[in-house]
Amino acid sequence: MSRHPEVKWAQRVDKVYITVQLADSKNAKVDLTPEGVFTFSGSAGTADHQYELKLELFEKVNVEESKINVGVRSIFCVVQKAEAGWWKRLLRGEGKTPHYVKVDWDKWVDEDEEDGSGEPDLGGMDFSKFGGMGADGMGGMDFSKFGGDAMDDIEESDDEEQEVSKPVEADAGEASKETKEAAPST
Repeated sequence: MSRHPEVKWAQRVDKVYITVQLADSKNAKVDLTPEGVFTFSGSAGTADHQYELKLELFEKVNVEESKINVGVRSIFCVVQKAEAGWWKRLLRGEGKTPHYVKVDWDKWVDEDEEDGSGEPDLGGMDFSKFGGMGADGMGGMDFSKFGGDAMDDIEESDDEEQEVSKPVEADAGEASKETKEAAPST
């Protein structure tokens, strides 16, 4: 019986980031169809447990422009949308999202906050390892535009300052006396 790996996702107006969380994966295979069907299979762990995944994405995708990186801890995919626009959700179906699919809050940007400069830091990932996706590997990706400081977007708190009083310090002799009295006897 196969298992489902944890999947994290985030989006931009023109792409979807999908991260399959599976450390030390072996024989990892990823396939993506233009209709938006994302499949993954591989094994991991000392017992070589089989993991499989099939996601029917919300809309069609551009397979040739999509990229994948199989890393030590995860499989990271940049899936190019066929048509630019914000998806209501990751998956096509109207039902509840599977428990193993979660939002990647580290990469998430709200639709009204996207200005093109908030790309996630991909940490110099090598997208040359392709497994069933596209034809040309890197696809001319320019990593110099990635980065940015997430702290720039955080505004200072509007909460009013509250006065906090310091505790009264006890005499050092009294403190040690109290400690001795509070110590349990054996």
